[in-house]
Amino acid sequence: MRGGEEFLKILAGSLRGLIKEAPFSFEGLQELKLRTERPFLCRYEGREYGFLETGELVRTETGDSLGSCDRRGIPARLRRVSAGEVKETLEYAGSYSLYAYEEELRQGFLTVRGGHRIGLAGKAVLEEGRIRSLKQISFLNIRLAHQVKGCAEKILPYLYEGGRVFHTLVISPPGFGKTTLLRDMIRLISDGGPGYTGVTVGVADERSELAACYQGIPQNDVGSRTDVLDACPKAQGLFMLIRSMSPRVVAADEIGSEEDALALRQAASCGCSVLATVHGASLEEIRGKPSLGSLFQEGLFERYILLGREGTGGRQVGQVLGIFGRDGRPLSGRKGPGNGKT
Repeated sequence: MRGGEEFLKILAGSLRGLIKEAPFSFEGLQELKLRTERPFLCRYEGREYGFLETGELVRTETGDSLGSCDRRGIPARLRRVSAGEVKETLEYAGSYSLYAYEEELRQGFLTVRGGHRIGLAGKAVLEEGRIRSLKQISFLNIRLAHQVKGCAEKILPYLYEGGRVFHTLVISPPGFGKTTLLRDMIRLISDGGPGYTGVTVGVADERSELAACYQGIPQNDVGSRTDVLDACPKAQGLFMLIRSMSPRVVAADEIGSEEDALALRQAASCGCSVLATVHGASLEEIRGKPSLGSLFQEGLFERYILLGREGTGGRQVGQVLGIFGRDGRPLSGRKGPGNGKT
């Protein structure tokens, strides 16, 4: 693999060797799946790959050339991940002090140097009906952080009027670039530029994906005037930021609950512009969600940005399919931003 030497250090040595020898570039590598006694899988440029026992890299979506399957339906020739490899990776990720990450374990993920996030699953430890921690961790989902600076530049003119930032919602299915786009929107609005004055932005980064803080320091560039409340529930985080940091703009990733909707209403009522993302494939789908449909009816969001795949057969994701006004109609009277990849 070209690049990513710092990232490779968190992998068990045997898995590290497989990735290093693969014909990958670090920029195209998106995700690694480590499941005990299951195949070692990775996602590269939107496609899934596995490794044969010989170390050979193979596509896995169709099962072609993978040979017979065992009784669990897993191709028998795919190289499996051992319990020791999962444990070794966890030890590297937690700097041999996993107990120091109790809060992160409770939420089911770790953020490591470089902003990469490791999702965790295993046996939940409950205390008074709430998850206190995880043990017997057997499943890891490593999502690589790739900041794409400049991907929001083409849409920036649609987000301003009279120097004020519009309340904006980015909509896309999972994995289509909404977090990447929101991150760059935050950076550009915070830093400012020709024709735009930089303003203070408050980020409620519940899952540590926007700023990707490591030991309190953002690993991603989210702008020089941005304050981050890391690993805090979005609704609580937005209130805390408004009270303590006096932001002009607040941002949150992947809203969905009634509590999130209420927090966005209150942030807007305090005079803050709101930036957010949500899972969805269309405006119609958002209208149909109980918690978000009311925000649409109320006209809270003044801009909707829809991301998806351009064309029926294309593999490229992160395409801006449309920018819509408060009423859900495509913006008219302006030259569109094109379908730039985010």
